[in-house]
This record gives sequence, structure tokens and C-alpha cells, in this order.
Amino acid sequence: MSFSKWIGGGLGWAFGGPIGGLVGFAVGAMLDRWQEPEVEQVRGQRRVHGTGPTTGGDLTMSLVVLVAALMKADGKVTRSELDEVRRFFVRQFGQQQAGQLLIILRDVLKRDIPLHQVCEQVRQNMPHAVRLQLVHYLIGLAHADGTVHPAERELLQRIGHGLGISDKDLGSLSAMFRKADPSTAYRILEVPTTATNDEVKKAYRRMAMKFHPDKVAQLGEEVQKAASEKFKKVQEAYETIQAERGMK
Repeated sequence: MSFSKWIGGGLGWAFGGPIGGLVGFAVGAMLDRWQEPEVEQVRGQRRVHGTGPTTGGDLTMSLVVLVAALMKADGKVTRSELDEVRRFFVRQFGQQQAGQLLIILRDVLKRDIPLHQVCEQVRQNMPHAVRLQLVHYLIGLAHADGTVHPAERELLQRIGHGLGISDKDLGSLSAMFRKADPSTAYRILEVPTTATNDEVKKAYRRMAMKFHPDKVAQLGEEVQKAASEKFKKVQEAYETIQAERGMK
């Protein structure tokens, strides 16, 4: 996918507000360098910021800004962290888009990030199911090196709360990146180990609906594929509890 298509055709409310202020310079510079027919259409489009449905571009720009905040959580940004983010972007969005996102990320890293205002912009404009996917991306990145540092854990909680994500959902999303065992399975389904079989079944149906990939289908194949990973973890958690209890 070309830069002009995903950034121009896929940016709505994130082109304004604090997120737009952080990414706008890098995006504008990239548009100036690209000589594609679609670029002139992008420049000529008139947007009403803060309105309209969330697009794939809104999600990726929000992700870039929050990834930058996460990288700066411990007060320094290392080369190994940038390499890890690059690999993460490639896995999630492909080689070409990953390179474009890294250019924007490097520019955002130079700036002060008003985290509260950024989270508020996302919370007001992005549906809950998409915010869950956004946090899932961030938690996955934090776990990528095998260790979540205390500063990262604290910031992830702040971001989650700022985006209107409950502690239970944060716990469920975090558990998806831990070693699979019965205790992890219960946390993914957001039920205690003392839950009855009927309560477990109801929790499974509720979580399967909450994390269903169709809820983010409008954001493109890459995002829907990533959402499928959450859905699969919910299914695996239920199957683990079924096997442990001998449920049918």
C-alpha cells in the first residue's frame, strides 16, 4: 500500500488535535517528498477533525504516538528498542508501512507528548473495540523483549485508564502474553477460579463477543488479523478450563 493511500485516504480525526500536532510535521514532510497522483488529492481534501468514524490511519497514528510515549517511559530510547519497534511494525503492518511509521515515530520521539490529552482524544473518537486493539498492540510491544519494566507497566496502566479500559480488560489483555496455564486462562476470561461452569461459559461468550475480529473489520486486513490473535487466546483459555474441569 502506498504512503499517500494509507495516510491520505485513511486519516480522519487523528489529523487534528494533539495527535495531529505531534505527527503533522513528519506526515507533511513525507507528502512533500512523494510525487504520486494521489498526493495532490490528499492535499486538496478538506477534513473536519474530531468527526467521522475511526479509520486505519487514525489507529496507526494513535499507536505511533503511544509507542513513543512507552519508549520514553524510562527516560531513554535505545537502539535496541528502535529495532524491536521496527520488527513489531513489520509483523503487524508489513515492510513498507513499517518504514513509513518509523520515520514518523522518530520525529515524535523528539517532542514532548501530552499523554493525558492524547488519550482523551483517542477515547472521545475511537470505539471501545478499537481501543482494546490499540492497548493490545502496546502490551504486545512491551512484552516483545521478554520483560516488562516497572516504568512500562505503570505507563501502560495510565494509558489504559486514560483510554477508558477497565482493569479487568487490562488484566485480560496482559494475560494473553503470559505462559498458558489454568490461572492465566481464568484471567483472560475475567472470572475467578471459583466460578461455576455456567459462569465460565457465559464469560467465554462475553469475551468472544468483546474481542471478535469483526468489530475492527472496517480498519483493514492487518488490524483484523491482529484482532484474531486476541480472539484465539480467548478460545484457547476456554479450552484450557474445559480440559481442567472435564467440561463438555
